Amino acid sequence: MSSPSAVPAGSPAVLLPYPAEQVGAAGLAAAVWDGRGAAPPEPVLRSVEFFVVPYTRTAAALPLLERMPRLRAVQSLSAGVDDLLPFVPPGVTLCNARGVHDASTAELAVTLVLAALRGVPGFVRAQDREVWEGRPTAALADRTVLLVGHGSIGAAVEERLVPFGCEILRVARSARDAARGPVRPAADLPGLLPRADVVVLTLPLTARTRGLVDARFLAAMKDDALLVNVARGPVVDTAALLAELARGRLAAALDVTDPEPLPAGHPLWHAPRTLISPHVGGNSSAFLPRALRLVRSQLERYRTGLPLENVVIGPGH
Repeated sequence: MSSPSAVPAGSPAVLLPYPAEQVGAAGLAAAVWDGRGAAPPEPVLRSVEFFVVPYTRTAAALPLLERMPRLRAVQSLSAGVDDLLPFVPPGVTLCNARGVHDASTAELAVTLVLAALRGVPGFVRAQDREVWEGRPTAALADRTVLLVGHGSIGAAVEERLVPFGCEILRVARSARDAARGPVRPAADLPGLLPRADVVVLTLPLTARTRGLVDARFLAAMKDDALLVNVARGPVVDTAALLAELARGRLAAALDVTDPEPLPAGHPLWHAPRTLISPHVGGNSSAFLPRALRLVRSQLERYRTGLPLENVVIGPGH
C-alpha cells in the first residue's frame, strides 16, 4: 500500500496510484495515493491538476474531487466511467482507459462462452464429488454469436472468436463498417436476436443502455441461447433474466451483475444454467503494463499541452 506523499512546488502537479518512477512522470510534480488508507493531506489535494483514479478504488476517490480546486483532468483506469461521470466537477476533462482492458476482457468473454457451452461448471462440481460424469455438450463451432456493442472491447472479442469457426454478427448504436464486416445499428437488434446462439454484451452503461436487456430483449432470444455479460450489470434487467433462467429457456455467463457485488442469498447465485465470475474481466496480468503506458502517454500530453486521448467529457461540460 502506498502512502500519500507531498507535491513539490513548481511543475504541474499530478496524483498517481503508482510511484512516479514506475509511470515515468518526467517534468511533473507527482504525489502517490493508491486509494487505500488515508487520503492525501489537504496541501497535496489543493495542488493537484491531473488525477489518475486508482483502479477499482473509484468509491474512495470520489470525495477527493471536490477538494481539488486546481483540478483540470481526471484519468480513469476503467473502460467504463458511469460511476465517475456524475461527480466530475465542471470544467474538468474526464478520460477513460479505452484499450487498456481489451485483451483481458476479451479473453474472459471467450472463456465464459466456452465454459458455459462445454459445461465446465458441471465438470468442476462433479470433480468435487469425485464423480466421472461425461455427457455431450454444445460447441462454439458453427454457432452464431451476436456482439452487442462493438467498441474496442467488442472488436477484441471478435478477433478471439474468429478461429472458433462461428458466424459473428455485430450491433452498435449506429451502423458502420468494421475490419471483419458490417456493424448493424441498434434498430436492427430485434431482428438479429432470434438468430443468435450466443449474445455477448460489451457496450457501455449509459441512460440509453441501462435496462436494455429487458423481458422483451430476452424473449426475442432463441431457446437455449447463452447471454454473456462483460459490460455492466445494470445493462441487464436482473428480474427479467431470472425469470428466463428459472424457466430453463436461456443460459447466462455473467462477469457483472446488478446488484454488485452480488450479496449472499441472491437468487442469481443458484439460478439454473448460470456461471458467475466476480467482475474480473479487466483484472489480469495484462492490465498493469497497458495502464502504465496509457498514464505515461497522457501525462506527457498534458505536460506538453497536447490534447488528451480517450476524452469522455471535455473541459466545456
